[in-house]
Amino acid sequence: MARALYIHWPYCIAKCPYCDFNSHVRDSADVAEWKAALLADMHHEHAEADSQEPLASIFFGGGTPSLMPPALVADLLHEAERLWGFDPGIEITLEANPNSVEAANFADLAAAGVNRVSLGVQSLHDEALRFLGRMHGVDEALAAVATAQSNFERISIDLIYARPDQTEAAWHAELGRALALGTDHISLYQLTIEPATRFATDVRRGLFEPLDDDRAADLFAVTREMTGRAGLPAYEISNHARPGQESRHNLTYWRYQDYIGIGPGAHGRRREIATVRHRKPENYLAAVARQRHGIAEARDLGRREQASEALLMGLRLAEGIDLAALARRFDTTAEALIDQPRLALYRDLGLAWSEGKRIGVTPRGMPLLDALLGELVQADLVAS
Repeated sequence: MARALYIHWPYCIAKCPYCDFNSHVRDSADVAEWKAALLADMHHEHAEADSQEPLASIFFGGGTPSLMPPALVADLLHEAERLWGFDPGIEITLEANPNSVEAANFADLAAAGVNRVSLGVQSLHDEALRFLGRMHGVDEALAAVATAQSNFERISIDLIYARPDQTEAAWHAELGRALALGTDHISLYQLTIEPATRFATDVRRGLFEPLDDDRAADLFAVTREMTGRAGLPAYEISNHARPGQESRHNLTYWRYQDYIGIGPGAHGRRREIATVRHRKPENYLAAVARQRHGIAEARDLGRREQASEALLMGLRLAEGIDLAALARRFDTTAEALIDQPRLALYRDLGLAWSEGKRIGVTPRGMPLLDALLGELVQADLVAS
């Protein structure tokens, strides 16, 4: 049963050139209309549930949810608690941009019930921030981190590395400065050129060249060494935390557990059904007005597709997967899920590991994760 709720706020002040998330720039938003729509969507998901366990996590993502009025956040949380109840240790995360306008709302957001904030710092170099299309500077970001630390129980920051021409020495200095901020969680993403983004167009036009794979791998090794030494080991390929401070909400995805998703473009999974909401804000609002929910598609997930997704998600984690438990869950065998001879080969090469019923990818193997997944997961599952 789903114990995690995702709420998507689709609006941003500007579209970042690397971003392929469902974000939109609009002059204004009708807060009353959005409140009614999100509450209707929430009520629909509550009515579809076959049991009502308390929520263990809520995540406001986007877009830029720190642009939401704190009163709207409070109203949504109040209704979620009324419908499902909250686990005593519930994690309530909100993504935020680290600028002074949004940081001014942090106290009110904390009062509304948010207890964890994820700050999109992205870089601690002003030139890099300009390249990434960010609308804040380093000093503003550092001030926002300090404000967040005085208002929220838990803080995470995001950084983007493996930027064009970035050197090991430069990344070592930047990451060291970020770790010195003392947050309990840090997400470190290599710059990826996604299709249909402005950066994809820039690369095609020859305006810049992405960092080559070998140099990116060197920066990945620096990242793992420094975060581990600082007491924030990687628990997922791009996410690092002090023990006990991992993102409980994101672990729901990676452990392939059910979750509710409401708001434009939000995905959800409940009782072996995948749901997807309308992406465009206007289409989403129209759908809710018409049918009292924003679902564009709801489809049954076959066992083979579920097994494939569970493997592809779970092997991102340092903890790996319980292969025997997955085989029971999907009524199959371990051999039907994982190519055992290849697992043995990559284990001998130090790229994979197995301990009892659990298997996983080693730190040495993580830079090669995509290739390893194609080798380890049975081909007929990947193709299903």
